[in-house]
Amino acid sequence: MTLQEYDYARESPSKLAASCLLLALTMKNLGGWNPTLEYYSGYSAQDLHPLVKRLNFLLTYQPHDKLNAVRSKYSHRVFFEVAKVTPMDMLKLEEALTSC
Repeated sequence: MTLQEYDYARESPSKLAASCLLLALTMKNLGGWNPTLEYYSGYSAQDLHPLVKRLNFLLTYQPHDKLNAVRSKYSHRVFFEVAKVTPMDMLKLEEALTSC
């Protein structure tokens, strides 16, 4: 989704990928950012918090008239129906990120 948004073009790909991973871990309640992830990514959880919040905002307020093919593709069980996962409430996300 970020490929279609100009605001994310200035972010480094590694930071964007790390932020997406942290958001996914948080959304699925699979734990937080651990020292191994920090070591191999080069980013601390605090470095990623602002971008994680922006990504969740993008998921929450995405226009449904755009990217229908992408949404349809990732709604299939082959891709674990990730397009159907509901975004986190912003307050719950904030609480989860502060506990990382």
